[in-house]
Amino acid sequence: MTLWFNAREVERAERRVLGALRCVDATTGAPLDRPLRVQAPEGARIERNRSGLLVIHEWPPLALHMAAFTAAPDDVPVGSLTLMLTVSDPLGHYLPRLVRVNLPRDPDPARAGQADSLFRPMNVPMYPSATGRVGANWACISVSVFEQGSGDALGGVLLRVVAAGAVRAMGLSDWRGEALVPVAGVPVTTWSTQPGDVIVTQIPAELQAVADPASVLRTPQAEVQFGRMPPVLPLVDPAALETARAGLPQASAVVSLAAGRPLHVALGIVLP
Repeated sequence: MTLWFNAREVERAERRVLGALRCVDATTGAPLDRPLRVQAPEGARIERNRSGLLVIHEWPPLALHMAAFTAAPDDVPVGSLTLMLTVSDPLGHYLPRLVRVNLPRDPDPARAGQADSLFRPMNVPMYPSATGRVGANWACISVSVFEQGSGDALGGVLLRVVAAGAVRAMGLSDWRGEALVPVAGVPVTTWSTQPGDVIVTQIPAELQAVADPASVLRTPQAEVQFGRMPPVLPLVDPAALETARAGLPQASAVVSLAAGRPLHVALGIVLP
């Protein structure tokens, strides 16, 4: 006996994932469990899941882009469109930043370990504000960044701490030109590389400042002294600054890092 049933769709529930972001503390790399604010273009739908990931569920331009490849969906170039997001901390412990998400992500499970895989969340370092919290035994560098000549405070400047050829820490300057760059993992004592010394309590490093004239925010020192916050705060993509830094204006200073010791450095950058 053969039975036939007429099926009728009452409700459709579709749940698609285009990618995910994992916001982490730039100093420690630990995931942030605090609620962060995400601003996205109109039509983009981003939700926070139970694991703390910011999951991208929908973005209309990507759907239109992929519709052009309906005959051969596997031919859609990975990362051929860019979704720009703004991530900020409502509590102000971390500075706001731009995040560039290249879509679509690679959907092949065989390449799940690749950085652009759909199955791998994109890590987004969040950089501390000038009044951010610091840990015990961290080497903390407070930086004042200004424009040579005018003396204007520079916001949106990328700070890098390089020691022994490796980047040990990074930070961003706020609208006042102030930045906090904590360096974790500096040993209390370590072996010396100089003749005559067996151990040392500080290590040499270079503090580098990188500014993009197109995005840096200039604030006159008089406005800074009166605490007059500009209507638009600096907003940059640190990853883009890092990629383009070889061709951008820079300044640097030699510093000595010691566990638990604060340090203040003023850097002047010559801008075109």
